[in-house]
Amino acid sequence: MAKVSIGLRGWRFEEDEIFTDDEELKPLDEIPEDPRERLVRLVTLVEEPCDVCYLEHGDEEINRCRQAEIVYGEPEGEVLLCAEHEPDLLYWFRDAGGSEYKGSVEFADRFHEWVAAGNEAPEGYGSVEHVDEDPDGLPDLPDQQEVQERLEEDFQGERIDIVELAGKERSDEELTEEELAESDLDLSTDYPSDR
Repeated sequence: MAKVSIGLRGWRFEEDEIFTDDEELKPLDEIPEDPRERLVRLVTLVEEPCDVCYLEHGDEEINRCRQAEIVYGEPEGEVLLCAEHEPDLLYWFRDAGGSEYKGSVEFADRFHEWVAAGNEAPEGYGSVEHVDEDPDGLPDLPDQQEVQERLEEDFQGERIDIVELAGKERSDEELTEEELAESDLDLSTDYPSDR
């Protein structure tokens, strides 16, 4: 089987690692760890703008940013690019020292710093020729909700006893309201949440 890109060009997957014989996406627990991590990450990246466009226009004019078509780098350190800005990354990587960050999560930060400093590829610098043999022949990438459902599908979970982990003995005695009132515990406090 061949290598394929899904959603964005750049990250390549071995077809037999991610697709069944019926050309359906395999269950996530059957996909090896590295390609699974990239697939899950791709779900969050596929609708994002080009990083260089975003650095140029920011949130205020995000509507002027082109949608990313290409991804380079490692998950959580990736660079998203439109076709127009791909030569900037290639020049930085090949000719401006970017290759020293290959394989590291610093890859994106260092490229973004280079672009933010006003650097770009020289006029006419070549790009990579991407060949799409059968882009419609690949199944669609699952959305974030479907990926989450697949991750949770057979998850049994395990109850963790925090008191036991702390090395203390659990007491079956309940606190009285008076003891609770005298403690430093403030039940009216709003704690930060990411939900």
